[in-house]
Amino acid sequence: MNKKNIALAITGASGAIYAKLLMEKLTELDSQVGKRIMVLSSNAKEIWKSELNDESYLNYGFSNFTADNFNCPIASGSNDFDIMIICPCSMGTLGRIANGISNDLITRAADVFLKERKKLILVAREAPYSLIHLRNMTTITEAGGIICPASPSFYSNPNNINELAMTIVDRVIDLAGFENKAFRWNS
Repeated sequence: MNKKNIALAITGASGAIYAKLLMEKLTELDSQVGKRIMVLSSNAKEIWKSELNDESYLNYGFSNFTADNFNCPIASGSNDFDIMIICPCSMGTLGRIANGISNDLITRAADVFLKERKKLILVAREAPYSLIHLRNMTTITEAGGIICPASPSFYSNPNNINELAMTIVDRVIDLAGFENKAFRWNS
């Protein structure tokens, strides 16, 4: 099996738990994951500390790049990364991607993944959606991106917040194309 190189971006939307559980899951799937790059916005670091009370994002073996570092491999179409996941994805980031505004490494890399027809998954974290949000999501979908709203499912009867958040993480792992043992409806 060929390992997939993955870029993970974390923005300042609420929902750091999704990013943390995603990083844990990707660590568990080590035999399927090759190179790992992580980009955090400055707001993401603040939200992570506020919601999770730690800086554990540094503990998962990802090469860490700042959002202003355009020397990162994923800023170029010549990169050898297969998947980019933005989790959680703020509506500001989503809007900039939808409108081609590459003002930082996250939005530039997303632009690269779209133009190169590589897999781009945005875990949108907002409620409710405005018409502007919906139109931006439509634009990204039409350009080849995947919008995966952070809307957890309940049919697996989650017992705690981590299990509830894992319903989204497992969906993202499936969308990324990794082999994943997760709850399946009526299986």
